[in-house]
Parts: sequence; C-alpha cells; structure tokens
Amino acid sequence: MKTLLEFYRSSVGKKLIMSLSGLFLCLFLVVHVAGNLLLFRNDGGELFDAYSDFMGSNPIIRTIEILLFVALFVHAVSATILWLKNRSSRPAGYEEYRLGDNVKLESRTAMLTTGALVVFFFLIIHLNTFWIPERFPVENHLSPYTHVMERFSSPLYSGFYVFALVFVAFHLKHGFQSAFQTLGLRHTKYIRLLEIIAVVFWLIIPLTFAAMPIYFLLLRYNCIG
Repeated sequence: MKTLLEFYRSSVGKKLIMSLSGLFLCLFLVVHVAGNLLLFRNDGGELFDAYSDFMGSNPIIRTIEILLFVALFVHAVSATILWLKNRSSRPAGYEEYRLGDNVKLESRTAMLTTGALVVFFFLIIHLNTFWIPERFPVENHLSPYTHVMERFSSPLYSGFYVFALVFVAFHLKHGFQSAFQTLGLRHTKYIRLLEIIAVVFWLIIPLTFAAMPIYFLLLRYNCIG
C-alpha cells in the first residue's frame, strides 16, 4: 500500500491513473450513448423507460456507478494536482519572448484548462438534471423519457448542452492522445487503428449526444413527425 501511494504521488503515477481512469470513463460513454439511442425509437419512450428502470434497479449496474464516480473523482483530482504542479514549476518570465512559440503553448494550455472546467460544470448540471431525479425520485415524478423530452424541449438548455459537447469532444481528443502516449501504446504499428478509435470517441459519440437535444427541439416545433 505504501509503495502504491508513493507511486501515485509521483507525476508519472498521476498521469498513469489519469489515463486509466479516463479510458474507463470512455468505456462508460459507449454504454451510455448506446442506451440513449433508444430515445430515437418511435414508441413513445416505452423501451427507453424500461432501459432506465433496469439501469436504476440492477445491483451490478449500481455498483459500477460507484466505480464510475470514483474514477471521475480520481481523474479530476489527479488532473488538478498535475496542473497546479506544472503551473508552479513554470518560469515566471522568459528571457527572450518568442511570440510564435509562447502564444501557441499558452493558448493551448488555456484552452485545455477552460475546456476541463466547462466539462466539469457540464457534468454537474447533467447529473443534477437527469441522474439525481432518476435515482432519488420525488412523488409524481415524470417517466425518464418524458423528463428527457421536457428538458431538451428547452432551447436554452439544449443550446448549452450542445455548446458543452464541443468542449467534451476537445477534451476527449486531447485525452486520448495523452492517455495512449502515457501508456506507451502509440506505436507506429497501431497508430492508424488508435486514430480511428479516437475519432469514434471524440467525434462520433459527442455528435450522437448532440443529436438528442436537436431531435427533441425539432419535435417541439413540429419539424419532424
């Protein structure tokens, strides 16, 4: 245990934990988006409601939920510690300021930091909007499908949802590159396959999630039947 703790305290240990926890969370996205595809079925939400009830009552799924929250917590804490450490070790100034080099690095760092914050607040709002009402229902609460439909019928909420997914996609793209680099898997033999898998996660999955609020907005304004 002491050896594991000492390993985690190192930068390499935190990067490894970040990579593994991030990839675990990515696997959850596959299951999550697959289940949410049921929203597009023209059955009044019957199958999606059954799926939601199963996810909320199955003890194995509930246990996995705990692991997901642990992974999310560890991922966020490790990222924050590494960011603070890198920031504190950065020189206060430059003897020679090269605009082309420094602006690119600082802009990229700022974008990653901003993106991570947007993703963090998006997760809080998302959990508060969908997960908490389903896990801790009040009297006369709406069915899962009706609840999703009502929330995504709001242009304001749907607009924020799609906006945040842009940052989620950026975060996933950077995270995939960093994770496989940290794990030493970016070998030239597998690089093409990894790039294809990465596109699925940082582009296809966010686009699929974004299609959901757009779909319900179109339903609201009778643009589709």
